Amino acid sequence: MIPLEDNFNDIIGKAQRGYELSDEQLAQQAGVSVSDLNRVKQGDFDESVVRKLAPVLKLNADALVALGKKLWYPKDPGIIPGLAMFTTTYEDMTVNSFLIWDPKTKAAVAFDTGADASGMLKLAKDQGLSIQLILLTHTHPDHIADLANLKTATGAKAYVCELEAFDGAESFAAGKRFSAGDLQIETRQTSGHAHGGITFVVSGLSKAIAVAGDSIFASSMGGGMISYDDALRNNKEKILTLPDETILCSGHGPLTTVGEEKKHNPFFA
Repeated sequence: MIPLEDNFNDIIGKAQRGYELSDEQLAQQAGVSVSDLNRVKQGDFDESVVRKLAPVLKLNADALVALGKKLWYPKDPGIIPGLAMFTTTYEDMTVNSFLIWDPKTKAAVAFDTGADASGMLKLAKDQGLSIQLILLTHTHPDHIADLANLKTATGAKAYVCELEAFDGAESFAAGKRFSAGDLQIETRQTSGHAHGGITFVVSGLSKAIAVAGDSIFASSMGGGMISYDDALRNNKEKILTLPDETILCSGHGPLTTVGEEKKHNPFFA
């Protein structure tokens, strides 16, 4: 079981930073003491304090409490033919990359590289897959750390949103479509955590898939490092409008679905 990327206190911290509230401002608006706020932010779960903080931070209190009590984890979507996730260690964290392929033609697409693409390359070799494209959700170092190796090993071109253009990849504008075998891939701009954040919506397998990078996680989302408002809005408008059964492949944490996040993600529930 891959751990959730964020605990309840991480979510509180992300929302507090997003709304640019000092500890004193947040405590005052929530009617709690600064010491109680700091205790909760350090991971000491106190339901009464968390429920007072949630509305000030525009978080769903029930979903936040469920995380604090460790009562929720996304349902396992099971094996999806044509989809594989790779979790590698980068510095003090783990990061996900994905390989999606057309089971009939064996044409495959890599999404990000993680810290080490060797597992992806081994699976492609073992399954007789041809990696034809490398699509990047954004350019934070943990997501493109092994790009040069993956490009050399596959001969595939890498593509990145024009808002984060760099010499190692060809740039594209959001809205561009890619294809590989019977796979069709739509690109949606989901900036906020990153300037050029892209969610790739893939059709052609038994279930619809959205590779979202750090735009959204199971029960959380990437911090609004560029714009918290944009991160919230893009997730709501570009990801959570997809069908509920769509599998969400995030840059950190386990697989989830749009339906699960609409019910259990404190930012959106």
